[in-house]
Amino acid sequence: MHREAFATTAAPAAIGPYSQAIVASGTMVFLSGSIPLTPEGELVMDSIEAQTEQVCQNIKALLGAMGLGMENIVKTTIFLSSMDHFGTVNEVYGRHMASPPPARSTVAVAGLPKGVDVEIECIAVRP
Repeated sequence: MHREAFATTAAPAAIGPYSQAIVASGTMVFLSGSIPLTPEGELVMDSIEAQTEQVCQNIKALLGAMGLGMENIVKTTIFLSSMDHFGTVNEVYGRHMASPPPARSTVAVAGLPKGVDVEIECIAVRP
């Protein structure tokens, strides 16, 4: 299997030893979890709505740099600091996802990087 790392300055740089995205076998695209960092590395912590909006913008930017869009996403995993955020995250997330929406899992976790409240990872497919 061939795999290739992909990175762009249109989305925040990785904050650890991982790639922004990996393309496997030329068609499968795995996006690392995105937290609410701007491309310049500033944290967006205003509200869960603002955090989710920034995460979705990061995903769009990374996919766009690869010549893809939200319609290419087939699976997402959402990590939340609390399930109390579920409704708000759903609302923002729903505005960004193509129809039909991708398969998804959502889980509450004990902690997220930099103390954020939401992280989203994606799997997309190149046509």
